[in-house]
Amino acid sequence: MIFTTPHCFFSCSTSLPSSLSKKPSFFLSKKPRLSTWVSSRTRSSSLCTASLITSPDSFEVGRLIGSYGFMNVTSYSGFQSGADLEFSSGDLGQLRVQDVGEGSVKIRLYEGRIAQGPFKGTPVIFKVYPGQRAAGIEADMMAANELNAHAFLQSSSEGICKNLLLLLGGFETKTGEQWLAFHDNGKYSAADFAKATSEKISRARSLQEKPWNPFEQEQAFKRRTYFVIRLFQGAMNGLAYMHNHERLHQSLGPASVILNTIVERDAVYLVPKLRDLAFSVDISFSSLEEGPSTFSEDLWRRASSAGAFTPMERRSFGIADDIYEAGLLFAYLAFVPFCEAGIMDSLSLLRLLESTFKLDVMATREYCLADDRLLEAVKFLDLGDAAGWELLQAMLNPDFRKRPIAEAVANHRFLTANVL
Repeated sequence: MIFTTPHCFFSCSTSLPSSLSKKPSFFLSKKPRLSTWVSSRTRSSSLCTASLITSPDSFEVGRLIGSYGFMNVTSYSGFQSGADLEFSSGDLGQLRVQDVGEGSVKIRLYEGRIAQGPFKGTPVIFKVYPGQRAAGIEADMMAANELNAHAFLQSSSEGICKNLLLLLGGFETKTGEQWLAFHDNGKYSAADFAKATSEKISRARSLQEKPWNPFEQEQAFKRRTYFVIRLFQGAMNGLAYMHNHERLHQSLGPASVILNTIVERDAVYLVPKLRDLAFSVDISFSSLEEGPSTFSEDLWRRASSAGAFTPMERRSFGIADDIYEAGLLFAYLAFVPFCEAGIMDSLSLLRLLESTFKLDVMATREYCLADDRLLEAVKFLDLGDAAGWELLQAMLNPDFRKRPIAEAVANHRFLTANVL
């Protein structure tokens, strides 16, 4: 690892501590803090170590740049409960869609930099989890789980994956807040790109501006197509790396993909990176045999409902579950950046795919063809003799056993062939 001074070794077990995995509720008596995960002892081969900066004095904190939260909804029920309607559709583009049990956690993001040592001046983004008094035990558990996942993935002998956000260190404040420091690889997300692009389309088509030149309109479509394909392929490469190293993401969405640029003309320099590993699940066989942890209980409950009982079957279900979330991300990227602002959002798209057409993607296509406002999205997915629809249907296959693995998605002809 490149971080040497000051440093400490974060020792990561293949699951949360047993005191956490035996109880289903977030509200536990024992509080897992970052210090719980710090150790310089040599332990068994099932543990990993990563040299990370852990002294608060090693960092300088800048301005607050944003915040986001975790909502108590999932896409699996088809959004039929009344509670789902309490949130505006616009919120879903910015917030993670993941069942977090009781309560909610508000994450703050700050700019900063490393203040001392050989990497002085390196820009960082601080992800701040509130203390127990503000958010309960769940915030501490999420911070510890995210730290655990990053430290494990960054300790691989294969090197660090360029499509995963890099954790540089972390510390706990006197008020109990957990601060994780990540390398600053960009402040924009895929959700920000989609929002900015849809607003740009709206402005270009407004009465206040001249109609698009047909040639320029086609060139803009090609640039956007290339950008979206590179964005999604990079995200899938990151997910494939996680799966190959026995980790699920379990919170994949447009806000969990960080971009170093949202300028379509700079697509050749685009490097998407996955973040938000707070709900990551260990799918190594040793972990599966130990039984569910706090963050995997709901996943394995759904696995059992789908007929996946053995460790091998549950592992396959978990990977397929991530692929389903990635399929919803693909649908989001296929529609929102190609439509005017307000025409399509996450919640509307989920209802269209899951509730209205029961995951029949080609039936969804026929519906979209009848709406002029969605024709650019249809045109995008129609590229390569409808290769986009083919990929979307495979990822959203109702039978989890028939969904492709992440590596197959990243190498699908829609993402690798010259569909333009």
